[in-house]
Amino acid sequence: MFQNLVLLSVAGAAGTLARYGMSEMVSHLLGRKFPWSTLSVNLLGSLLFGLVWTLADERKLISPQAGLVILTGFMGAFTTFSTFAFESGQLLSTARWDLLLANLAAQNGLGLLAVFAGRTLARWM
Repeated sequence: MFQNLVLLSVAGAAGTLARYGMSEMVSHLLGRKFPWSTLSVNLLGSLLFGLVWTLADERKLISPQAGLVILTGFMGAFTTFSTFAFESGQLLSTARWDLLLANLAAQNGLGLLAVFAGRTLARWM
């Protein structure tokens, strides 16, 4: 248990630094008018999540502990969008259209509302 916590913490720190580094690099290359850095992090995170998950769960090339550390620790800090994309993909693959649409609407719509609610709250404080 303690070992997992340490590994998750180290992987989380690495994910945070990777996100920052990639965001800065992409912003420097493409500018900041469009959120290219966030898009690139989220797309790369989704790709890596699918890759690691398949290598761990289906191909058994990555141990369950390593999968936990990579997916929860590194990817959790790098981007949570990969988890959102994965879960939406699961709903899509099982033809749960109602839940897929609800998830897409809630994550995006409520996420935008939450950002603006946070801004409003911060301005009110």
